[in-house]
Amino acid sequence: MIPVCRLEDLPAGESVRLDTTPPVAVFNADGALYAVDDTCSHQDASLSEGWLEGCLVECPLHAASFDLRTGEPTCLPARRPVRTHRVSVVDGTIHVHLTDPTVTPVPASAPLTAAASLSAPASLAASGSSAGRAPMTGEGSAA
Repeated sequence: MIPVCRLEDLPAGESVRLDTTPPVAVFNADGALYAVDDTCSHQDASLSEGWLEGCLVECPLHAASFDLRTGEPTCLPARRPVRTHRVSVVDGTIHVHLTDPTVTPVPASAPLTAAASLSAPASLAASGSSAGRAPMTGEGSAA
């Protein structure tokens, strides 16, 4: 279980990238949290820098789209899914439960990078939503 950030630091429509190996992106899609491998299965692009629309994230490089609930691609050019990871919120802190135990978490002192937008959703009592297509450009921070 890897702590990501405080719940209030990841508003709806935003994402945060964990510098694990491989990197993982955590998304807040209209109040539901999801975590997927951050690298597009088509080419080497960060999904946390893509666009979030509902439960779909669009790769910023070639517009491949992935369903954050399943990791499955929803359109070409991507043909392979990205892995999903379970997300939980404990005492106001978002945690990712990595699906693959070979993924290596980075030390807590390592900086997180952020972009915008969520594997098994963790329900949020959170605010707001991003009804439209918005680029993920927010800043996240480690708790």
